[in-house]
Amino acid sequence: MDTKTKETLINNSDQVVEIWLDTMRKLKEDIYPEASMDLFEQTNREFINIIFSNINGEFSNDVFEDFSERVINLGWPLGYITDGLNAFRRVSIDFIIVQAESIDAAYNTEIARQVDEWSTPIIRHLVNSYSGSWENIVSLQRMALQELSAPLIPVIDRITIMPLIGTIDTDRAKLIMENLLEGVIRHNAEVVLIDITGVPVVDTMVAHHIIQAADAVRLIGSTCILVGIRPEIAQTIVNLGIDLGKFITKSSLKKGFKTALQMTDREILDYETEKQSIEEIIDSIDKE
Repeated sequence: MDTKTKETLINNSDQVVEIWLDTMRKLKEDIYPEASMDLFEQTNREFINIIFSNINGEFSNDVFEDFSERVINLGWPLGYITDGLNAFRRVSIDFIIVQAESIDAAYNTEIARQVDEWSTPIIRHLVNSYSGSWENIVSLQRMALQELSAPLIPVIDRITIMPLIGTIDTDRAKLIMENLLEGVIRHNAEVVLIDITGVPVVDTMVAHHIIQAADAVRLIGSTCILVGIRPEIAQTIVNLGIDLGKFITKSSLKKGFKTALQMTDREILDYETEKQSIEEIIDSIDKE
């Protein structure tokens, strides 16, 4: 964009901005009706400030990235950025042509070329910044989900629980195996309760992964108890001919936990019963 064209936009920035904002307001009704008008206006003004800063030669990757991340956090699509820049392109070309003293096809073509030459790099930078921010956020979310998808929770000395929720695919099964082995060593667990109450479907592949995990845990000296086997899951396992005889299975977490306590030489005692027994012992001592 040559100096004269830039000066025309900068010297008339108030008018250009108002025309652009009106264009964006019309786009909002069609594309972003759920966004509040105040937030939309605020974001648009931040956007137009970035655009004019670029026209003035004040280029900053950090500014692009910060704005792109803000748009992503608002839940707005990449189209908001491309629509906004394309709208500014059209507004700029129309405004400059209207301001011209003489108009001809060659002049119009030259103005469009200059604006395109300026707008193409900023579109590319903003799109790349948006894509980079999006990939980074998705990567962080994926890591967070992975950490939550196969947690190993120590509930009491030597007993841990791994509650599983949702579908188990190959990648998640690998994560389950890694977390189990690492957690058993870290928590010095003798018994691990794998709770599949929240797993909607247990097919051959899922059962195979669970059996593999149980075998791996057994190899490092611990025992797995599979809990949360609902009647329909039990029927599916039988119909598929899946052999779960290598490790203990229980219908509920409560039953599995009681079994884990017994395996670690502990048991649950009724407080009232124990209290009464202690009182009887004390009474008998007093009588003596």
